[in-house]
Amino acid sequence: MASPSLERPEKGAGKSEFRNQKPKPENQDESELLTVPDGWKEPAFSKEDNPRGLLEESSFATLFPKYREAYLKECWPLVQKALNEHHVNATLDLIEGSMTVCTTKKTFDPYIIIRARDLIKLLARSVSFEQAVRILQDDVACDIIKIGSLVRNKERFVKRRQRLIGPKGSTLKGNTVSAIGPFSGLKEVRKVVLDTMKNIHPIYNIKSLMIKRELAKDSELRSQSWERFLPQFKHKNVNKRKEPKKKTVKKEYTPFPPPQPESQIDKELASGEYFLKANQKKRQKMEAIKAKQAEAISKRQEERNKAFIPPKEKPIVKPKEASTETKIDVASIKEKVKKAKNKKLGALTAEEIALKMEADEKKKKKKK
Repeated sequence: MASPSLERPEKGAGKSEFRNQKPKPENQDESELLTVPDGWKEPAFSKEDNPRGLLEESSFATLFPKYREAYLKECWPLVQKALNEHHVNATLDLIEGSMTVCTTKKTFDPYIIIRARDLIKLLARSVSFEQAVRILQDDVACDIIKIGSLVRNKERFVKRRQRLIGPKGSTLKGNTVSAIGPFSGLKEVRKVVLDTMKNIHPIYNIKSLMIKRELAKDSELRSQSWERFLPQFKHKNVNKRKEPKKKTVKKEYTPFPPPQPESQIDKELASGEYFLKANQKKRQKMEAIKAKQAEAISKRQEERNKAFIPPKEKPIVKPKEASTETKIDVASIKEKVKKAKNKKLGALTAEEIALKMEADEKKKKKKK
């Protein structure tokens, strides 16, 4: 029989473990712990890290649209070749329209099945094989951003989506955006895409990213804030909201209720009508009615008399007498007119015509 002393843990075993631990350096700078040294890369996961392989088989499947069938059928041998290097099987089912990836007994990398799942997802979302196969690398990841539910208006959604460029320079036509690249870049891409769907043009974010890339090259500015170097863009509302014609002005809040309106009896008491007899009240009403009728009759009579009132005549303006200084010599004007009638513009005088006739007769005689 085993003694109970063997089953019990040794006293002070926990204390010895804490004593053996090395104290952390207190004077170490936090920036050195957070920054990654230049040129450092995480070592690749090899078979030596997991020589026994995986215990269970894992598999993932995804559907693809009908228009991708021809492309996937053409490039599927390349997909199988790329996955076989990592000991992952891939099957293409054209009848159901699905792609499946699963691990094998030789698979040693536990995370490669997740990368294989992302590969078939990208292929189903119109990403070319040359770009999608990069997901199998350790320093590359992917992000699928859903933009279909961000804008309610269909026309507005299409206009904003056209700012996002897809493969071969064409604009996007789906409801998702697929991005491939390093982890830090995917975060920026997601921000640019979401801001674009919020009506912020991507050129603003691209400009700030270019400035950040230049600032990252300077070792002195790495630990400083970059807000002073980044541009600050203000949102401008071009279409101002139309103001209503009738503005309702809110009354000031008062804790007291509004004053109670006066009743008919209160009005009669104030004017003294309440104490009059019925005959007197009736007489007052008749007098008020007659006064209103007299006013209406007088107004009608005035309107009728307006038609008989003659209009005001304009004053007669007498013509001014001609001054003696500016008298016109009529006789001299008549003589000028007679001469003008006899002598037309550019015509010959009577003497010139007679001389011309004589000259023509002499020429005729000489010819005979």
